[in-house]
Amino acid sequence: MRIGQGYDSHRFTEGRKLIIGGVEIPHNMGLKGHSDADVLCHAITDALIGAMGEGDIGHHFPDTDETWKDASSIDLLSKIVTLMNQKGLALSWIDSTIITEKPKIAPYINAMKESISKAGIPADIINIKAKTNEKMGFIGRGEGVAAQAVCLLSKK
Repeated sequence: MRIGQGYDSHRFTEGRKLIIGGVEIPHNMGLKGHSDADVLCHAITDALIGAMGEGDIGHHFPDTDETWKDASSIDLLSKIVTLMNQKGLALSWIDSTIITEKPKIAPYINAMKESISKAGIPADIINIKAKTNEKMGFIGRGEGVAAQAVCLLSKK
Protein backbone atom coordinates (compact mmCIF):
# COMPACT_ATOMS: atom_id res chain seq x y z
CA MET A 1 0.00 0.00 0.00
CA ARG A 2 1.11 3.52 -0.77
CA ILE A 3 -0.41 6.75 0.52
CA GLY A 4 -0.07 10.08 -1.27
CA GLN A 5 -0.94 13.57 -0.10
CA GLY A 6 -1.51 16.62 -2.30
CA TYR A 7 -2.16 20.31 -1.72
CA ASP A 8 -2.73 23.25 -4.04
CA SER A 9 -3.86 26.86 -3.78
CA HIS A 10 -4.45 29.62 -6.30
CA ARG A 11 -5.46 33.24 -5.94
CA PHE A 12 -8.57 34.68 -7.55
CA THR A 13 -8.12 36.86 -10.63
CA GLU A 14 -10.46 38.64 -13.01
CA GLY A 15 -10.99 37.54 -16.58
CA ARG A 16 -10.80 33.76 -16.07
CA LYS A 17 -13.39 31.05 -15.61
CA LEU A 18 -13.53 29.33 -12.23
CA ILE A 19 -12.79 25.65 -12.84
CA ILE A 20 -12.74 23.28 -9.86
CA GLY A 21 -12.83 19.50 -10.24
CA GLY A 22 -13.14 19.98 -13.99
CA VAL A 23 -16.42 21.87 -13.55
CA GLU A 24 -17.03 25.50 -14.46
CA ILE A 25 -18.58 27.18 -11.43
CA PRO A 26 -20.39 30.50 -11.85
CA HIS A 27 -18.37 33.19 -10.06
CA ASN A 28 -17.19 36.73 -10.78
CA MET A 29 -13.53 35.60 -10.79
CA GLY A 30 -11.45 32.59 -11.76
CA LEU A 31 -8.15 31.27 -10.45
CA LYS A 32 -4.74 32.49 -11.60
CA GLY A 33 -2.37 29.82 -12.88
CA HIS A 34 -0.39 28.53 -15.83
CA SER A 35 -2.94 25.80 -16.63
CA ASP A 36 -6.65 26.21 -15.85
CA ALA A 37 -5.62 26.50 -12.14
CA ASP A 38 -7.99 23.73 -11.02
CA VAL A 39 -6.95 23.39 -7.37
CA LEU A 40 -8.83 20.13 -6.79
CA CYS A 41 -7.38 18.33 -9.81
CA HIS A 42 -3.92 19.64 -8.91
CA ALA A 43 -4.19 18.35 -5.34
CA ILE A 44 -5.40 14.92 -6.55
CA THR A 45 -2.66 14.83 -9.20
CA ASP A 46 0.00 15.64 -6.59
CA ALA A 47 -1.38 12.97 -4.23
CA LEU A 48 -1.09 10.34 -6.97
CA ILE A 49 2.40 11.51 -7.97
CA GLY A 50 3.47 11.42 -4.31
CA ALA A 51 2.13 7.91 -3.76
CA MET A 52 4.12 6.77 -6.81
CA GLY A 53 7.27 8.49 -5.53
CA GLU A 54 7.49 10.48 -8.77
CA GLY A 55 8.15 14.00 -7.47
CA ASP A 56 5.42 16.61 -7.82
CA ILE A 57 3.12 18.22 -10.37
CA GLY A 58 5.66 20.91 -11.24
CA HIS A 59 8.18 18.24 -12.23
CA HIS A 60 5.74 16.63 -14.67
CA PHE A 61 4.02 19.81 -15.92
CA PRO A 62 6.38 22.78 -15.36
CA ASP A 63 4.91 26.27 -15.61
CA THR A 64 7.91 27.20 -17.77
CA ASP A 65 6.65 24.87 -20.53
CA GLU A 66 4.15 26.50 -22.90
CA THR A 67 2.73 23.03 -23.64
CA TRP A 68 0.78 23.30 -20.38
CA LYS A 69 -0.37 26.93 -20.81
CA ASP A 70 -4.14 27.00 -20.13
CA ALA A 71 -4.18 23.17 -20.18
CA SER A 72 -7.16 21.30 -18.79
CA SER A 73 -6.20 19.88 -15.40
CA ILE A 74 -8.42 16.87 -16.14
CA ASP A 75 -6.04 16.14 -19.04
CA LEU A 76 -3.00 16.49 -16.74
CA LEU A 77 -4.62 14.16 -14.21
CA SER A 78 -5.35 11.67 -16.99
CA LYS A 79 -1.64 11.58 -17.91
CA ILE A 80 -0.74 10.76 -14.30
CA VAL A 81 -3.43 8.05 -14.13
CA THR A 82 -1.85 6.54 -17.26
CA LEU A 83 1.58 6.62 -15.55
CA MET A 84 0.06 4.98 -12.45
CA ASN A 85 -1.37 2.17 -14.59
CA GLN A 86 1.96 1.72 -16.40
CA LYS A 87 3.65 1.31 -13.02
CA GLY A 88 1.24 -1.51 -12.16
CA LEU A 89 -0.55 0.42 -9.43
CA ALA A 90 -4.28 0.53 -8.69
CA LEU A 91 -6.11 3.42 -7.05
CA SER A 92 -8.34 2.40 -4.15
CA TRP A 93 -9.57 5.71 -2.76
CA ILE A 94 -9.30 9.50 -2.95
CA ASP A 95 -10.43 11.77 -0.15
CA SER A 96 -10.29 15.48 -0.86
CA THR A 97 -11.28 18.85 0.56
CA ILE A 98 -11.87 22.16 -1.21
CA ILE A 99 -11.46 25.22 1.01
CA THR A 100 -13.11 28.50 -0.03
CA GLU A 101 -15.45 31.07 1.46
CA LYS A 102 -17.26 31.65 -1.86
CA PRO A 103 -18.69 30.31 -4.03
CA LYS A 104 -20.55 27.47 -2.40
CA ILE A 105 -19.10 24.19 -3.66
CA ALA A 106 -21.56 21.56 -2.40
CA PRO A 107 -24.00 21.89 -5.35
CA TYR A 108 -21.18 20.93 -7.77
CA ILE A 109 -19.64 17.93 -6.00
CA ASN A 110 -21.43 15.23 -8.01
CA ALA A 111 -20.56 16.97 -11.28
CA MET A 112 -16.92 17.16 -10.12
CA LYS A 113 -16.84 13.42 -9.45
CA GLU A 114 -18.21 12.75 -12.93
CA SER A 115 -15.72 15.13 -14.53
CA ILE A 116 -12.76 13.62 -12.65
CA SER A 117 -13.91 10.16 -13.73
CA LYS A 118 -13.10 11.21 -17.32
CA ALA A 119 -9.42 11.05 -16.27
CA GLY A 120 -9.81 7.32 -15.61
CA ILE A 121 -10.76 7.40 -11.93
CA PRO A 122 -14.10 5.77 -11.07
CA ALA A 123 -16.48 8.31 -9.50
CA ASP A 124 -17.38 5.89 -6.71
CA ILE A 125 -13.84 5.98 -5.25
CA ILE A 126 -13.72 9.79 -5.04
CA ASN A 127 -14.84 11.69 -1.95
CA ILE A 128 -15.01 15.49 -2.13
CA LYS A 129 -15.73 17.73 0.85
CA ALA A 130 -16.25 21.51 0.87
CA LYS A 131 -15.18 23.71 3.77
CA THR A 132 -14.77 27.39 4.54
CA ASN A 133 -11.80 28.84 6.39
CA GLU A 134 -14.07 30.64 8.87
CA LYS A 135 -13.03 34.01 7.42
CA MET A 136 -9.36 33.48 8.42
CA GLY A 137 -6.27 33.95 6.24
CA PHE A 138 -6.12 34.49 2.47
CA ILE A 139 -9.02 32.10 1.92
CA GLY A 140 -11.14 33.80 4.57
CA ARG A 141 -10.48 37.19 2.97
CA GLY A 142 -11.76 35.81 -0.35
CA GLU A 143 -8.37 36.03 -2.05
CA GLY A 144 -8.23 32.44 -3.26
CA VAL A 145 -9.06 28.75 -3.01
CA ALA A 146 -7.12 25.76 -1.69
CA ALA A 147 -7.59 22.01 -1.92
CA GLN A 148 -6.12 18.96 -0.23
CA ALA A 149 -6.26 15.33 -1.29
CA VAL A 150 -5.03 11.97 -0.08
CA CYS A 151 -5.04 8.74 -2.05
CA LEU A 152 -4.41 5.07 -1.47
CA LEU A 153 -2.58 3.03 -4.11
CA SER A 154 -1.76 -0.68 -4.17
CA LYS A 155 -0.02 -3.07 -6.54
CA LYS A 156 -2.34 -4.57 -9.16
